[in-house]
Amino acid sequence: MTERSSEEQLLEFLYACPVGLLECDLAGEIGMMNPHAMQHLLPLAGPRDAGNLFSALEQHAPELRSIAAAFAPATGRVCDGHRIFVELGCARRTTPRKVLACTMVKLAPDRLMVTLTDISQQVVQEQRLRQADTWFATLLNGINDYAALTVRPDGEVITGDPGFTRQTGYDLAAVIGQKLGDVLKTDTTGGDLRLDEQLVVAERDGWHLQEGWQQRANGERYWCQRLVVARSRDDETGPIGFSVILRDVPRREAAAEDLRRVLTRDHLTGAANRRHFSHAMEREQTRWRDLRHSLSLIMLDLDHFKAINDTYGHPVGDIMLRRVAEACAPLLPPRGVFARLGGEEFAALLPRYDGEQAIGLAEDLRAAIAAIEVETAGTILTLTASFGCATLDEADGSIDALIALADKRLYAAKRGGRNQVFQPQAAAA
Repeated sequence: MTERSSEEQLLEFLYACPVGLLECDLAGEIGMMNPHAMQHLLPLAGPRDAGNLFSALEQHAPELRSIAAAFAPATGRVCDGHRIFVELGCARRTTPRKVLACTMVKLAPDRLMVTLTDISQQVVQEQRLRQADTWFATLLNGINDYAALTVRPDGEVITGDPGFTRQTGYDLAAVIGQKLGDVLKTDTTGGDLRLDEQLVVAERDGWHLQEGWQQRANGERYWCQRLVVARSRDDETGPIGFSVILRDVPRREAAAEDLRRVLTRDHLTGAANRRHFSHAMEREQTRWRDLRHSLSLIMLDLDHFKAINDTYGHPVGDIMLRRVAEACAPLLPPRGVFARLGGEEFAALLPRYDGEQAIGLAEDLRAAIAAIEVETAGTILTLTASFGCATLDEADGSIDALIALADKRLYAAKRGGRNQVFQPQAAAA
């Protein structure tokens, strides 16, 4: 019996490996791929080139191409467990959304080994553990640095401790009988809920925790962690009141801010990444369900962008993508989220914006993109984009339906001639 060749042993290892495993060059062209990798890649590639790793994942992890290109050493670990959030919507609540972990190792100047692992269940567990850790940390950490109050179901202050005056500067005796939400000034421009909105969520979930800027009596802003817990008796159907804990906590350190930026921002453009956008949509969907605030989505896709990449190369295309994010992100309201979803597709999530406001903003974004000019090889390149807008009310509260409706209108704008915002009223007429 002849000894098996090293190639045969390698192939056996590849096919027996319990995770997705593939080999490709620095441009992403796949040389070898095991069945597990095929199961992950083929459904994600769609009409794109499934034989190229970066093309197959362009709509879900567009940053991978630039991450690999930016890694200068001839060998080494390019990324470890980089998370790819596959599904944006959340209609299938019975199963967790699909999340892949990608590890990329550079074996030679033009040779990459890549693993793809399904970590969907792990992500769900991590979220639950983080939530529990934060809840207990709020109660246990820094026990000498908190204020505790009791409020009625309508938010009127019943009792409190001396820590309230020490932390906020307000006289507790003067606050008794007032609505706590009227006394405490909270910066809601970053997406924080007002106290009355927190009470609604806490009544449903039992508690609600958030961090954000709050104002003391003298006008000074401080970073406050606020926990609202519903209080009830066994014989009561609704809450008899709420306990409110306020903690004056240090603002996030620079290192933590850097980590947050890495986890929430697109590697190439600096816009929000797909994962952060997905989390933001779920959060705002919950608030819409509880509070019935308007929530709109703008989907935009750059027109004929593939021709730019094919003609002038990906480095020039990358410059154009960065310019789009630089032009669009500043136009959003404080609570808006501008994200790169994949390839040349971007989106804007707009809490408290109705359909008419979303269309108005989309027109501003369209004009900003049309004004972009990039010079390369003596040629001035310009861009246009097509837009589709939708509201969560139109989608009956479903994120999946919201995305589908905005996407449908986006492609109607493309069919209508591109460089335009789809107008539902005009279509109905």
